[in-house]
Formats: sequence, structure tokens, C-alpha cells
Amino acid sequence: MAKKSDYFGLSYIVSLILAIIPFTAWICGVITRFTEGKIVAGIIRIFLGGWIMWILDLIFMIMKKSICRIINI
Repeated sequence: MAKKSDYFGLSYIVSLILAIIPFTAWICGVITRFTEGKIVAGIIRIFLGGWIMWILDLIFMIMKKSICRIINI
């Protein structure tokens, strides 16, 4: 069985594909933060999720196999 990654416990490859597509990365990032109970981080992702957080998520997913954890509020 594949190791679980970030978006909803999906595998790394599926999470990477979702992170590559800007709209799905934004939606999945917001939902992931709200389900983790990080309301402020979810709200920040709604407003900064366009390009800034998409680029950071993509870089972190490729380099560390985990989405951006900078905003842990």
C-alpha cells in the first residue's frame, strides 16, 4: 500500500497531481486546513490561495512530499 500524503490521506502521486492544478490545489488546501481545525490558516488560504500559496504548496509537495505548513495558526 502506498504511503499516505496530504490531501485527504491520498497517495503522494494523487496529491502531487492535485497540487499541480491551481484550482484544485486552492480548494484542497482550504478544505484540508478547515478539517485540521486550523480556521485562521483556512481563511488565509482563501485570500492568499491564488498564486502565493499555490506556488508554495507545489514546491513543498515536490521537495518535502507535504503541502506547505508555514501557516500553522
